[in-house]
Amino acid sequence: MTTASQLPVVDLRSDTVTRPSKGMLAAISAAKVGDDVYGDDPTVNSLEERAAEMFGKAAGLFAATGSLTNQLAIKMLVKPGEELICDENSHIARAELGAAAVFSGITTRTWASQNGILKADDAMRIARPNSGVHLVSTTAIAIENTHNFGGGTVQSMAEIVALRKASLSSGMTMHLDGARIWNAHIADGFELKEIGKYFDTISVCLSKGLGAPIGSVMLGSKEHVASARVWRKRYGGGMRQVGIIAAAGHYALDNNLPLLKEDHRRAQILAQACAKVAPNAVDASKVVTNIVGIELGSLKIDSTTFVQAAKDAGVWVGAIGPKYVRLVTHLDLTDELVERAAVVLADLLQKALVA
Repeated sequence: MTTASQLPVVDLRSDTVTRPSKGMLAAISAAKVGDDVYGDDPTVNSLEERAAEMFGKAAGLFAATGSLTNQLAIKMLVKPGEELICDENSHIARAELGAAAVFSGITTRTWASQNGILKADDAMRIARPNSGVHLVSTTAIAIENTHNFGGGTVQSMAEIVALRKASLSSGMTMHLDGARIWNAHIADGFELKEIGKYFDTISVCLSKGLGAPIGSVMLGSKEHVASARVWRKRYGGGMRQVGIIAAAGHYALDNNLPLLKEDHRRAQILAQACAKVAPNAVDASKVVTNIVGIELGSLKIDSTTFVQAAKDAGVWVGAIGPKYVRLVTHLDLTDELVERAAVVLADLLQKALVA
């Protein structure tokens, strides 16, 4: 009898765990390179131009991580001592370790939401633009799409449009944390240029669902990108023959974007299996992209115990809080692996129900 230790691990911790395919490795090997600090790397230059054109922006700047492109973008929109507002569970607020305050002297306030779903009124209710000399002024609003800790939810274009209209009338700018904007695009069908026109700056990631090993691109005006390029260097983020990384980004955009549909389908397999035994823990109807959240609040098990039990059975998942577990599908998975994981996770939930 085959034991869990003899089977391939099913890694559902994140879509960042993928490894370059043979085709991507070939593209990396064949990349034309130069020194990007001098602006001489043709592959990264073309990737920046390509990403900017996709979203209708004037320019782009490649960096190693989405946290860095988020922080560079925010810095372009908010001066030290001014305020950024965002969702209380957004990546910028929760998972970038206070970078906006540490690096840029930016204060942050947040609004509450259900599953990270944007309501323009929620953001505008806490916004305090033009607050004078005695109070902090809100100068920018950040939106995350899809919303990671909200379970991969896709933001409503109508709410984005409403927020843009309201924020512009008050003199505020908008930033899009588009780490998984590709998933939102595939799930919802909107045009990338359509969403791009409602934001002053955008951060898009190539190393999550698209499967590149490294890299994100900040998009915006030529002025914002030129200034951000200086700050990237100041932060130690300048790289030399970066075309070997950028080539993976090109390959990902050429080949992997349509494959996100498979990630979404496989997330539904996991969600439905878990919801069948523990409907209070998973609502499959709310799983629209590649992230499945398991709420353990009503069960007699915490996330640390659940994660370890799953790992013992050959399935790796992530604990995001004491009673919340996250599953993320990606292009290194197969139907066979996902179906095995679904059985393991459903069994653990069943045992937790009767514990």
